[in-house]
Amino acid sequence: MVGLVAFIKKKTNKRSAGQVALWLGEGDICCSGYTTLDKNPEVVTAARKIAELIGMLTIQIMENTEDGDTRIVNELSRKIDIDPNPVMTRKTFIEAVVMNLLIYGKGNSIVQVNTHNGLIGSLYPVPSGEVSLTALPNGRDYTVTIDGKTYMSDDVLHFRINPDRQYPWKGRGLEVILKDLVGNLKQASATEKAFFSSKWKPSLIVKVDAMAEEFASKTGRSKLLDEYVETSEAGQPWVIPADALSVEQVKPLTLADLALADNVQLDKKAVAAIMGVPAFLLGVGEYNKQEWNSFVNTTIKSITMGIQQEMTKKLILSPNWYIRFNILSLLDWDIQTISSVFCALADRGFVTGNEVRDKIGMSPREGLNDLRVLENYIPNDMSGLQKKLIQEGE
Repeated sequence: MVGLVAFIKKKTNKRSAGQVALWLGEGDICCSGYTTLDKNPEVVTAARKIAELIGMLTIQIMENTEDGDTRIVNELSRKIDIDPNPVMTRKTFIEAVVMNLLIYGKGNSIVQVNTHNGLIGSLYPVPSGEVSLTALPNGRDYTVTIDGKTYMSDDVLHFRINPDRQYPWKGRGLEVILKDLVGNLKQASATEKAFFSSKWKPSLIVKVDAMAEEFASKTGRSKLLDEYVETSEAGQPWVIPADALSVEQVKPLTLADLALADNVQLDKKAVAAIMGVPAFLLGVGEYNKQEWNSFVNTTIKSITMGIQQEMTKKLILSPNWYIRFNILSLLDWDIQTISSVFCALADRGFVTGNEVRDKIGMSPREGLNDLRVLENYIPNDMSGLQKKLIQEGE
């Protein structure tokens, strides 16, 4: 918006056919150009929260057995869950993978697998700028080029979201979907910044005689401002020609007049919906337990499912083993809920007393490693074997 000439107001009198009003504002606050996702605070905040939460999850190797799935603890499980490479922990490794997936890699995240004597030595997330994917002639397979060296798709870990329609093995980012929203939020931020720097708060309108020769041109009007306005010192009154100029004071605009807040809230809600996070993570609304648990069971679970399936497919040889993220630890369960649920499970012999203590953050105690069942919880055909019935019949 050009700050000086705001509008033309016609007025009839014997000297002139109109008057020109000069708005004493300045500057242009219109934003231009495309804003990448990593430059938008709302998008980065949502992606960072998802990455941090997934980075907190324990990565477990599980084994399918006849009695149920049991956790495997060995060197490979330590490598995946604690020590993926010499310079990263599990948390920083997973955060890098997820940020590439959501922001930098446009729906793709590549991890280079280094081996030593046939064993996994280290796992390194590759910066998205060093990776290119190339379809093979059949279109169903592809190669991965990392810093000039080409690998077959089976030789790296390739995590993706939003599979491409033509090449389903390739992910797609959210740039196209979020483009307009990111632009709106950038414009709102620029407008608010300009507002607080007074570019949107003119307090005076100076009316001049448009027919007067000295005010008929833009140069003449600029000269007027230089002579009567900009050269005035703070606190001094203006001395202006009474017949040529008319000064009116206007009510300054407020943020409410610009209606920014409501539009920003709507745009943030839309960004949250597209990114799959609760709106309160972006500062819209209050924390809601149900929304949080839904977020964990949908967005977090979906992303971790893709990661654990790719890891299982390419890092695990045993057909009975698989990799699992423990997302239950992220659910919002208060201590009373945990106690009532797990105590009921303990009464029915599903968990031990020490497993219950572990869930509520207490250390194990001797004598609580055995499964115990209340006497009433027995099969129907064994009801006559209850001790109290046998004793009464004696």
